[in-house]
Amino acid sequence: MNITVFGSASPVPGEAAYKEAHRLGELLANASHVVITGGYMGTMEAVSRGAAEAGGHTIGVTCDQIEVWRKARANAWVGEERRLPTLRERLYCLIESCDAALALPGGVGTLAEIATMWSQMQTQSLPARPLILIGDGWRRVFVTIYTEMNANIPVGHRDLLSFAPNIGSAVSMLPQP
Repeated sequence: MNITVFGSASPVPGEAAYKEAHRLGELLANASHVVITGGYMGTMEAVSRGAAEAGGHTIGVTCDQIEVWRKARANAWVGEERRLPTLRERLYCLIESCDAALALPGGVGTLAEIATMWSQMQTQSLPARPLILIGDGWRRVFVTIYTEMNANIPVGHRDLLSFAPNIGSAVSMLPQP
């Protein structure tokens, strides 16, 4: 399957978050999945590196707007680059190209990726597929959203998100081909 991984651009080699993302890439490649990331640094680099070092295929979805803003290029472990002009096109490519998506801890960009994919599935603009959020942080965020916005988020829409305590659990939650 094609698995998109969302996550922070902040982790650097040697940090626990980078090591965890690297391990996730390795697990996905060992399960014969293609790994799709945003293609740059941090989690994207670590997942791509882990997958590539395990012999897996990696796709990095990059865009001109990010490279003007951040002066970044695709990381060295991207096996196939899909370059697009805008951040919006990049976001939708990440979402539409996958059979499932996993979200590691992240910031505003990661939250936007989760929310966009969730909204697309909720409105049936995108066929439902696994969207698995990894770690207690995401669970706490969404429990708060569900509690505070209870009447606005029916159970059927909540069911479009899954939560995994760790990367091993997340990978085991993926459908078997």
